[in-house]
Amino acid sequence: MNIGIVVYSWSGNTLSVAEELQEGLVAGGHTVKLEQVTVVGGRKQGAREFGLETLPDVAPYDAVVFGSAVEAFSLSPVLTAYLKQIGSLQGKKVACLVTQQFPYPWMGGNRAIRQMKKLLKAKGGTIAGSAVVNWAKSRRGKTTVAALERLSDLF
Repeated sequence: MNIGIVVYSWSGNTLSVAEELQEGLVAGGHTVKLEQVTVVGGRKQGAREFGLETLPDVAPYDAVVFGSAVEAFSLSPVLTAYLKQIGSLQGKKVACLVTQQFPYPWMGGNRAIRQMKKLLKAKGGTIAGSAVVNWAKSRRGKTTVAALERLSDLF
């Protein structure tokens, strides 16, 4: 399967999980390309005004995993802006990945996933699943492994 992984990563945490996911999917026999959504001139955490510099095209992929960090208990405004601008996801299997600093998914991760799913459904995507990685040191390893397994099993 030809899979795209499209992420916005401000600190590099989400990107590191996406890179591990890419490795696992490639090992599973898939063709995988990791692409990043970037902001013109960078962005201060929490800034609401920005321009999108890189808008990855999802048309070539059979399936796409979208990923971002949680910001202020919500989906990052950068990924939100990107998802509103992409074309149709009709006929594509899509999955959601979010990372967050807080230790439990109900502390923003679940809400960010719901927001992402709503945007993806509006574009016609078929939601295959989702995962939340809690970046708190005590839970990072466990939630990362669980997320990678959950997302890899979708494809």
